[in-house]
Amino acid sequence: MVCHLHPSVALADLVREIKVSTSLWIKREKIYPQFKGWAEGYGAFTISLREKEATIKYVMNQQEHHKETNFREEYIRLLNENGVTFDRKYLL
Repeated sequence: MVCHLHPSVALADLVREIKVSTSLWIKREKIYPQFKGWAEGYGAFTISLREKEATIKYVMNQQEHHKETNFREEYIRLLNENGVTFDRKYLL
């Protein structure tokens, strides 16, 4: 997901609202019958405006992209490249 976040909005609040509303929608519409809820954690990265279009293109092509590299491998690579320490228990 790519979005602009106003400085007055806490990232944790935005993620919580997205998780709550999408969980309700997924369960109501029975889109994924096995869905039990989202993971406890989340990841977020900032990008520069110069990277905006390339990032949007990447997000739109994730399904094709992840045929070559799975999400977990790519996420770990991004975390490591950006010096982010993480707990593996939060990874899929």
